[in-house]
Amino acid sequence: MEKSIKFYSETLELPIKTQSKDWTEFFNNDTVLALHPAPKKKTILKTGSGTLVGFEVTDLDSTVKKLKERRVKFFKRPKEEPFGKHAIVQDPDGHLISIAEINEKSLGFDLLGFIGAE
Repeated sequence: MEKSIKFYSETLELPIKTQSKDWTEFFNNDTVLALHPAPKKKTILKTGSGTLVGFEVTDLDSTVKKLKERRVKFFKRPKEEPFGKHAIVQDPDGHLISIAEINEKSLGFDLLGFIGAE
């Protein structure tokens, strides 16, 4: 979990609100993101499965440039979509993070469904 804590706090610059051995909570602009380790069982879900976090940004190009400088792995390269600009990156555990710059005309667009946006 240490790699993910470092990724979210240093690479994505999300401030840590609280942290303990089994729980780290980040807080930014009325959004809370919490990490905690998965139980150690013999049948663990495949890394990165079942989770997608989405962030809306005001300037995707500068965000992508900063993430590339920090050597973040891209699952989906930045692309123009009908709703605006969109990219998907991966955290150190393989979880997908959707990053979008939404057009004014697309306000109210639901951040869900970005995975299939091609």
